[in-house]
Amino acid sequence: MKKVVNIPLGSQHISLLEPIRFQFTTENEKIIEVGADVGFVHRGIEKACSETFEWKKVGYVVARVCGLCAITHSLSYTLAVERLLGYEANERIKYLRMLMVELDRIHSHMLCLAHVSENAGFEAMFMQIMADRELVMDIQEAISGNRVQFDYIAIGGVNRDVTPELVNMIHKNLDELRPKIDDLMERFSNNWSLSLKYKGVGVLTLDEAYIYNALGPLARASGLKTDVRAESSDFPYEDVGYEMIFESSGDIYARNMVRLREIINSITMCENIIDNLPTGEIIEKVKGKPEGEVVVRVEAPRGELFYLVKGSRKNFLDRVRIKTPTFSAIPAMMEVFKGSEYADAPAILASFDPCMSCTAK
Repeated sequence: MKKVVNIPLGSQHISLLEPIRFQFTTENEKIIEVGADVGFVHRGIEKACSETFEWKKVGYVVARVCGLCAITHSLSYTLAVERLLGYEANERIKYLRMLMVELDRIHSHMLCLAHVSENAGFEAMFMQIMADRELVMDIQEAISGNRVQFDYIAIGGVNRDVTPELVNMIHKNLDELRPKIDDLMERFSNNWSLSLKYKGVGVLTLDEAYIYNALGPLARASGLKTDVRAESSDFPYEDVGYEMIFESSGDIYARNMVRLREIINSITMCENIIDNLPTGEIIEKVKGKPEGEVVVRVEAPRGELFYLVKGSRKNFLDRVRIKTPTFSAIPAMMEVFKGSEYADAPAILASFDPCMSCTAK
């Protein structure tokens, strides 16, 4: 006999401590319908960026949208303002900005993989990954002076340079991190409880990825070749070893593999960046006030981060609009749940790597 049950997941749940609520309709143990409500929190950041803070300070405000991808938020806003001011950074500034963005990607992906391990019952692996992640956090702190809200990106450049001693420290930590990621690749590839049992679970097909506008690792795990880094002319990614990483099966296993392989590629890029830093100033004077409207897209750890900035030569901007990857990916996330067993919901959810701090702005 079939039994239909409505089950809420979030906003307080062991696998979802975030301000979003999924509503599952299950038939016995299978999820047949999914609803989502992202209306739990509104912080008013966009409005504050146009009414409370002058445009020169907004870059430090948007860095508080999210602790995990603070660099990407401040960079997106800064690029938008620099375009409105008619300024383009020199190559050294571009390389230093790329370095911090890729370090951000590494530590964010490691946090996701730690949560995947925890939701699969591997508490010890969760703690080990978080401990190994400190190697990246230490680099970011040494470069920027902070561990979370880095306040490193500035209009016209970056706030701190790298020294020869710091270059040595970056090499040392990344050399130590690489074999740890290789070991994780082996575990996520061959451990039944951790990943193999999730092959074919939580599948987002390539057609569904197109239809629901999936972004980032969620899309690339389904074979959808989309990555702002491959399209943008803001940074010379092709010069530092960037490769687009993608899988084809679109399941939990594929999403794990995409993130692990992207970590390896980001480590390679970071090493190439610090070994080939161009000469030049790290901060340059930029004159004028923002005038006009511009859109900037940057590849955050979870996918495309979209910023619209509009100004009219005043101290306060007319508009700052932020569209985050998690918000854009929610329709695809809802589709993945359909047809899955309810017992797999925590593992599927962790493989999405949702960031509702970004979304609830």
